[in-house]
Amino acid sequence: MDDLAVADWELMVDVNIKGLLWGIAAALPVFRKQQSGHFVAIASTAARKIVPNMAVYAGTKAAVIGICDGLRQEVAGDLRVTTVLPGYTATNFAQHIRDERIRAQKETGAAVAMPAEAVAAAIAYAIDQPHSVDVGEILIRPTAQA
Repeated sequence: MDDLAVADWELMVDVNIKGLLWGIAAALPVFRKQQSGHFVAIASTAARKIVPNMAVYAGTKAAVIGICDGLRQEVAGDLRVTTVLPGYTATNFAQHIRDERIRAQKETGAAVAMPAEAVAAAIAYAIDQPHSVDVGEILIRPTAQA
């Protein structure tokens, strides 16, 4: 927080929160019209286990969980909503971290990262359930992650 990386904070809010809201705004009328649909949003285990240097990211991912849970309650019986909370996943996430020390920390964690295909399989599981079943949350992480 001491770095006051306000531009980075704005980007995280724009992508992780506003992006979700704009996606809901685009899809909800379509889903309502066709009387079916399934929202799938990506949060993070960071929303449940806050660690130093991740406060804003964790906050935006906690917002994803809250927004999706509220949406799930509002559309219950008609539409489905699944929030996925992946842990360390093999992505290029660390490349976007400007602070060298924090980036090195995240790259070290990449050694235990699960493949992105594991997250995709979890999403497929939720989607494959019968229309009358709503998998509200999936928390998935590599076995080596504490």
